[in-house]
Amino acid sequence: MIHKDETTNLLKNLVEIQSPYFQEQAVMAYAMKWLTAHGLEPRLHTYADEKVTGFHGENIYLELDGGEAGPVICLNGHLDTVPECKGWTAPVSGEKRGDRLYGLGALDMKSGCASLMTALAHFKKDHPVFRGKIKAALVSVEEGPFGLGTNALIEDGLLDDVDFCIVTEPSAGFTSRPFPTLCLGARGGYGLEVEFYGKSAHAASPELGVSAAEDMAAFVQQLRHVKYIQDPHLGQGTCCVVSMHADGGTCSVPDFACVKLFWHIVVGETPQTIAAEVEAAIQRAGVHCTYAIHFREAPSEGSRGFMPYTVDRREPMVQQFERSILRITGSQPEIAYFQSIGDFCYLGTRLHAPTIIFGASGRSFHGADEYVELDSVWRTAQVLFDFLSETMAP
Repeated sequence: MIHKDETTNLLKNLVEIQSPYFQEQAVMAYAMKWLTAHGLEPRLHTYADEKVTGFHGENIYLELDGGEAGPVICLNGHLDTVPECKGWTAPVSGEKRGDRLYGLGALDMKSGCASLMTALAHFKKDHPVFRGKIKAALVSVEEGPFGLGTNALIEDGLLDDVDFCIVTEPSAGFTSRPFPTLCLGARGGYGLEVEFYGKSAHAASPELGVSAAEDMAAFVQQLRHVKYIQDPHLGQGTCCVVSMHADGGTCSVPDFACVKLFWHIVVGETPQTIAAEVEAAIQRAGVHCTYAIHFREAPSEGSRGFMPYTVDRREPMVQQFERSILRITGSQPEIAYFQSIGDFCYLGTRLHAPTIIFGASGRSFHGADEYVELDSVWRTAQVLFDFLSETMAP
């Protein structure tokens, strides 16, 4: 039996170790030590991105082989966090207040990692022989660019034979729905830039130039009229202007401007459909500049962006997972869909395996005074253990 103190104490220890993306070594070392002490055999999986970020990182990866034929189930979580933002009044390194634990990463997503780790330890202890194989990964740089950690696991072939994925992101917390909430898919997204090339002239005679700044502004206004696909589960995409830059110096018409976009998409949309909508907005804006559309450079083809996906609720393992939720919590889960991107997009589209998202409730992820509800962390661990036992135990 998993006791609540187990998940609470483990989570508190994880939150006390600061681990913004690109700085995960200390928390990885702690997790390795904890997993080893609980009878598991983790190893460090190292990777490097020499093309874009220059980052050399590591994931924790382990396999449990049951010794009998059966499904291959992947459990995935990330140990990195976003950097600390302004406005915190609670300790960033964690503080327990009633059933809440405050701290950077308490909800997103050290909560899910604590649930995953505890469930694995108990499953290993209670089921020395079982059907199939469990592959578990605690990754780095999920919050940073390109999802480098999970991308490396996929590209190195470690997850090629996976049949079903569970990502323990805080599904209830992210969707602002009550626990338990089960997410059966997510929107995808791509980052891109649109550059405008005009003609410089003196600011006293702007009519002699072609202002890249004005054309950029006209283009941005036309993004309000993008024709998005409507998905019955994911809704529709969004285009967010992340930054705009133009500078004519002291007294000149700017001859260059650049707008950076992040474009969320639903099933049926692709980089090609995004580019077509950008072209249409440029035409509507009547720009005079020449222009270029650039999707952001990526370490590899697979990490250029995040494709959207949905999972059929009738999938047998999804139904089994719902039964586990009902047994543990006494409630049917709410069904929802993530509105943003994450490692689940890679797993759900590049492995061709059904990928669900299930985790804790709380508030203020990526914001000040982030907290998680500790009962939901414990219940998540119990659901995972129950699902693995019911699915894989002989």
